[in-house]
Amino acid sequence: MILTVTANPSIDRTVQLDGPLTPGGVHRPVGVVDQPGGKGVNVARVVDAAGLPTMAVAPAHAGDSFVHHLERAGLPHSAIDVAGDVRVNLTIADPDGVTTKINAPGAKLDAAEAQSLMTAIVEHAAHADWLALCGSLPPGLPATWYADVIGALRGVGVHIAVDTSGAPLRHVAAAGPDLMKPNSEELAELTGADPVALESAAADGDPSEAARASIALAESTRGAVLTTLGGAGAVLAVGGEAWFASAPEVRVRSTVGAGDASLAGYLIADHAGADPADRLARAVAYGSAAASLPGTTPPTPDLLDHARITVTRL
Repeated sequence: MILTVTANPSIDRTVQLDGPLTPGGVHRPVGVVDQPGGKGVNVARVVDAAGLPTMAVAPAHAGDSFVHHLERAGLPHSAIDVAGDVRVNLTIADPDGVTTKINAPGAKLDAAEAQSLMTAIVEHAAHADWLALCGSLPPGLPATWYADVIGALRGVGVHIAVDTSGAPLRHVAAAGPDLMKPNSEELAELTGADPVALESAAADGDPSEAARASIALAESTRGAVLTTLGGAGAVLAVGGEAWFASAPEVRVRSTVGAGDASLAGYLIADHAGADPADRLARAVAYGSAAASLPGTTPPTPDLLDHARITVTRL
């Protein structure tokens, strides 16, 4: 089973415009869609769509609209009872795929709620092959929380993947997860590289700097690092080696959740026993497919474009 944790879940509301967003203007959307969100939920939805066992763990009370969205989506989940309501994150998308996001901070968790969440994670992790800790932390949880979860799970035998940013990212890197999935900005934050140069160079066919930074991070964590580089593709570093996969050109409808789909693709491939190059190819295929779909709609295996993905060992 692939278990995901979304400590700061959301209802992702996507507003589709018929033209570019104009600050100060009046817009009448052509579509509004609400979906259960948060990075871990996005990962679990992709895994579930691939037909693999998964469970999404998130703090939310039984009457919350977020839980109803999970139920309507048919996603296996464990909602940990809390007093606050799940936040609503707004994404404004124009026809060219340009997205503007407005993310709320989320409901504060008190000490008892935080402990209930930790207890549920430890219990479910005992039955999982992978645990993905994803997204921002809500008010009330310390920046060390993901690192604390990793510490609580030592000896359980579950592999741990982390996709987060900011202070939690810096703390968790020192905890040594089995897999980290930074984007170019997050990789630069941890290694001192130039995030713009990392992505632009890869787009021009030179992923060497991203590979060097990814290898350095992987050596420090003693795990694997999957660095997503937007439309340029992704780099995978593990065991002192690195691979680069270029992304196929797609008509971008929404980039929200594309990185989460990439992480899901990697875990799906690992579940199938794929080698590093194939895990990277599957990650890029899923991320590209997700970018071609509206909102945070999870891509299904039939939408993957393997034929146009080239993996190069660096």
